Amino acid sequence: MDAHGDLVAAEDVLLFVNAAITATGQREFHSDEDEQRLSLDFLHAYLLANYRDLYAGALALDINDHNVVLIVRRLLATAGEATADQRRREGRLIAGRLATLPPQRVYALFGALRRAGVNNRRTRAIVRDWLTARPNLAFDAVKYRRGLRDALRHAHLPPPTEELGAFLFAPLGRPRYATPLLETWRRAHYERAALYALPFTVAEGFAARHGIDRATFLAGIAPRLTRGESLRLQESARRVGVAEAPAELAGMPLTRLAGYVLGLSIEDRVARRGELTRALESAADRVAGAHRGSWGRVAAVLDDSFSASGSGQKRRRPLAVALACHYLLAALAGDYTGLWTSGRTDPLLAYPFGPTPLGRRVLDALETGPSRLVIVSDGWDNAPPGLAGEVLRVWRTRLDPDRRTSVVHLNPVYDAADFDVRRLSPSLPTAGIRDAEDLPALVELAQFAEGRTGLAELTAYLDARAARLPAVPSRNLRREAPR
Repeated sequence: MDAHGDLVAAEDVLLFVNAAITATGQREFHSDEDEQRLSLDFLHAYLLANYRDLYAGALALDINDHNVVLIVRRLLATAGEATADQRRREGRLIAGRLATLPPQRVYALFGALRRAGVNNRRTRAIVRDWLTARPNLAFDAVKYRRGLRDALRHAHLPPPTEELGAFLFAPLGRPRYATPLLETWRRAHYERAALYALPFTVAEGFAARHGIDRATFLAGIAPRLTRGESLRLQESARRVGVAEAPAELAGMPLTRLAGYVLGLSIEDRVARRGELTRALESAADRVAGAHRGSWGRVAAVLDDSFSASGSGQKRRRPLAVALACHYLLAALAGDYTGLWTSGRTDPLLAYPFGPTPLGRRVLDALETGPSRLVIVSDGWDNAPPGLAGEVLRVWRTRLDPDRRTSVVHLNPVYDAADFDVRRLSPSLPTAGIRDAEDLPALVELAQFAEGRTGLAELTAYLDARAARLPAVPSRNLRREAPR
């Protein structure tokens, strides 16, 4: 491939990566669900057809779970088009990335492969190895019974134990089970107290069957809730009059914590200012790790305009990413200035409102003399339109041609019409961002978007990221008999 071809390939891959980080096939502020899905499907088909190795390599990056599943489905469905070397490499990438996905997504993927008739040897091996690595198949049998049962059938695998097989295929056919969780599930059919020892989603179904009112159920199941379930159910508990337990904020991921904070009323945020601020700063410190304070003088322009409210499916998601980035950049910087498009100065009380005067805030940020400028915005610069791009063009060509200030734009919103995240300027390195935790890696990835490095360097970067994926064992479950 010549130099021009390398450049085109690198640009195509980076465009796809931006989409795979930000797009989830759901409605955004400026585009509906159908536009998102059509645009995303085209990009997947295009990259698979033209750059199969790089398409598979994207699994090693911090793309979102929705696109991981789409990539795996397409790679497995087109296994016959790959060489032996490609199949081996893809198998390692797929197995490593599936190990990082929530189990419900993996079981849904296996179900989709079964319905599509994708049942080649590599698919069966991947299903077998993923199930082998599961820490507690009895738990999976209770919480994801249909998914586990169908996966075993699809991969032609016997259940690991006779009792588990009986539970999966005829669960009420036994008078009792030796495995405690399976026995608890059986007893929950006629004993109300037993359901409170089951996973929440399973217990919820039994509560409805027994006619237990919502308030009683939520009060009883509270000790069994995971941190995520507890946060999701707080509003529901408040509506039915259940006393709200204090949220377990310690250890919560930074972006999820930012979303939780934004879901609170302004009054609650003011009343809990100390607690919430400490939690956000602690989460940011964990992400920064050894790099805390090492980024020098950093300025950030953060978008809290009305479009940061997101959509009904992704409520306040762009604003949550910006808020999380604010605290992370403050931890990474030696000297930090955060500027919000609204002009507000209290990040804890952020809410989406007003236009997007990015150009003015970029000017303010550059006046602080930063070594790094990070812009977190959906790119809809409209007060006045295009000012940010023009400011950055003049800055780069006339005032800072030696690039003393590194500038990067991180965009949390996929623009379906342009098959990419919206850019402020063609010359400005732009990367999609899903979670603030990925910010350091995305700033690194943005060097490729700046045109300073080529396809060889990008491929090497993907290979290095692939080496970090977890290895998946291949044992415990018996292999299918040779056929």
